[in-house]
Amino acid sequence: MTDCNNPIQEDSQQNLESKIEGIIITEIAAKKALEIAASEGLSGDYGLRVGIRGGGCSGYQYSMDFDQKRRDTDKVYEFYGLKLFIDPMSYQYLKGLEIDYVEGLYGSGFKFNNPKAKTLCGCGSSFTVE
Repeated sequence: MTDCNNPIQEDSQQNLESKIEGIIITEIAAKKALEIAASEGLSGDYGLRVGIRGGGCSGYQYSMDFDQKRRDTDKVYEFYGLKLFIDPMSYQYLKGLEIDYVEGLYGSGFKFNNPKAKTLCGCGSSFTVE
């Protein structure tokens, strides 16, 4: 039985694992990423690589890019037809992450809700961890 507010698809073991591990991408964010991939002519085995890298004004910043191949050590999830690749180093800082897509008067874009982020920079894409 699934909760109507739960973005995880019941029939996928990877989605069940991601629910347990707390990595979520909302339906609107997954569809937007798929739309962007299609506009760039990407399909098939491409997935969205989500990670972190050093930089930004707070120490770490999020990274997202399309990648055709998963790496052997990646955690791989699938939401609404979108594959999500996360490397092990990034995963330790992203466990519990929710990625959403928001639109508003001041613009639109992907929003990262990360419970491990202790402080955020004003830019919204740079953070520190506990």
